[in-house]
Amino acid sequence: MTDFDRDRLLIVEDDDGLCRQYRWAFPGRTVLTANSRSEALAVLERERPAVAVIDLGLPPDPDGVTEGFATLRDLLSICPDMKIIVATGNAAKRNAIHAIGHGAHDFYEKPVDIDVLRLIVDRAFRLFELEAENRTLGSITGSSPIKSIITAAEPMLKICRDIEKLAQTDVPVLLLGDSGTGKEVLARALHDLSPRASGPFIAINCGAIPENLLESELFGHEKGAFTGAVRQTLGRVELAQKGTLFLDEIGDLPQSLQVKLLRFLQEHVIERVGGRKSIPVDARIISATNQNLERLVETQQFRMDLFYRLNIVSVRIPPLRERPGDPVLLGRYFLTRFARQSGRRAIGLSERAAAALAAHSWPGNIRELENRIRRGAIMAEGRFVEPADLELAPADVTVPDLRAARQKAEREAIQLAVAHAQGSIASAAKLLGVSRPTLYALIDSLGIAELIRNVYAPQQTETVTESEDL
Repeated sequence: MTDFDRDRLLIVEDDDGLCRQYRWAFPGRTVLTANSRSEALAVLERERPAVAVIDLGLPPDPDGVTEGFATLRDLLSICPDMKIIVATGNAAKRNAIHAIGHGAHDFYEKPVDIDVLRLIVDRAFRLFELEAENRTLGSITGSSPIKSIITAAEPMLKICRDIEKLAQTDVPVLLLGDSGTGKEVLARALHDLSPRASGPFIAINCGAIPENLLESELFGHEKGAFTGAVRQTLGRVELAQKGTLFLDEIGDLPQSLQVKLLRFLQEHVIERVGGRKSIPVDARIISATNQNLERLVETQQFRMDLFYRLNIVSVRIPPLRERPGDPVLLGRYFLTRFARQSGRRAIGLSERAAAALAAHSWPGNIRELENRIRRGAIMAEGRFVEPADLELAPADVTVPDLRAARQKAEREAIQLAVAHAQGSIASAAKLLGVSRPTLYALIDSLGIAELIRNVYAPQQTETVTESEDL
């Protein structure tokens, strides 16, 4: 639940001395205490803590576990996602196991070892935060301007803004991108956001239909036009009347049909196979391909005039590997959807799985990601999907060296400034907005004085010192 406070810890304990000890044992946490089940439920409703530590021996049954288990049950009924840690005596591990079977997150044994308990509590908070993040991101139905597009990457956000603009026009649009990047989803968005949204959206894959059948599929046929044509049949172009026709894999369109499609684009009329009547059709054309149409034009496999008719506006869709953050964002969305479909309790991506998703190159793009996440949702044994469940290698998570990154940036900036200044340190300092002594000190600390000297020494006799330019 997103309204629970991720820094508040509830202690349910009837020993006032232990409660006082707990209050200072968790720095950085807001510690709330309760001495009974009723007090614990009141605190939960009022303060919404994310983690609770409860003693199973609570009044009116301090020597038993009945009240402790009742408290566990009631807390979880209000917040199933809350992490509850139970306290148990040395001789009562069976009670701890029983509690975990009823939804407790973990247990610890009395007498209390604060360091051990602090570790258990910190781990519970971290798990709560991770699950909450997975739930939040998984519930996203569209973080972009277009409802059907889930993205947080700037390249895709720009495309979504472009799609919104193009939707209000009637010009043909050519969608370019690798297989699995979502070309049909964007084509549907162009239709749904357009004035033609109430009309039909008709899609056809030009590469999936045999050439001898494709003409009939596109333009329809008259009764008796060929063997087996027992009735008049409307083609996809005609069915798109007042709507949108989406021609996927347009690069596979045979040349014999390219002429007929060109005529439709120029004159907005078609003729059915076996017919002589020109039929006017008002439909917007959106096409897509993963091929290089310009190269096909050069090799005369695709008509140049048709290419320019289709390519009034083109939109290049980046592959998933060029959309930073989107593999994890989409992965969490798909995981939530698949878990819900299979009736499983909500599961999430582990940190290792998220890192593996971010590191993978995704040659199959979103289609590959969706398939791997579906497999992970099935194969995961715990609350989190791991890289092995996705059949991905664990990624090496490296923390960048901030000092090295800063030095690299400074070195590159100084070399560029000195180059623009043609070796003059005074001019380079002005370009960089620093004093000459500061620039000399930076050159010396970065160890590039000799490099600069070697580059410019043949041209100038001065050397890099605090008083001379190159």
